[in-house]
Amino acid sequence: MMLSPARVTLIDTVVPFDAPLDVTFDYLADPANRPEWQSSLRQVDDLRPIGDRAGDVGTSWTDVTVVPGVSPRMEVTACESRRMWQEIGRWRSVDAVLTLTFSDRDGGDPDGGDRDGGTDVHAEAVLTVPAVSGFVLTATRWPAARAVRADLERAARLLGRRGSR
Repeated sequence: MMLSPARVTLIDTVVPFDAPLDVTFDYLADPANRPEWQSSLRQVDDLRPIGDRAGDVGTSWTDVTVVPGVSPRMEVTACESRRMWQEIGRWRSVDAVLTLTFSDRDGGDPDGGDRDGGTDVHAEAVLTVPAVSGFVLTATRWPAARAVRADLERAARLLGRRGSR
């Protein structure tokens, strides 16, 4: 009897960025920026950009994490410029998919001016593990969700500071 893998949504949330949509998208989609804002990441190795820029579909790299021996191979699987970006990370029998969807936040200017209201980033992370690991996944779901959100909030702060200089 073969057991189906366990698939769980780790996080499904929106994080506001006080930066224009194009700046936010370009920053988050470029794997080279990841060590600046992803707390579990020491560095990005073996970055292989495909297309016009790093972060286009097919771009791949290895995440060198703070956990010894855990270095998932990452690949961009979808990229619609300034709209949606998706990656998959594979390590042993575990797959993690992160999908980021971007939308302009209305600046709320009653005169209909061109005031930039920032960007909302909708993040959804789904983890797939062997069925026998499902109970571990359940136990680690909440801390993992907090870490993903905290990382995106860190990215938002970094971009916010850059815009205020």
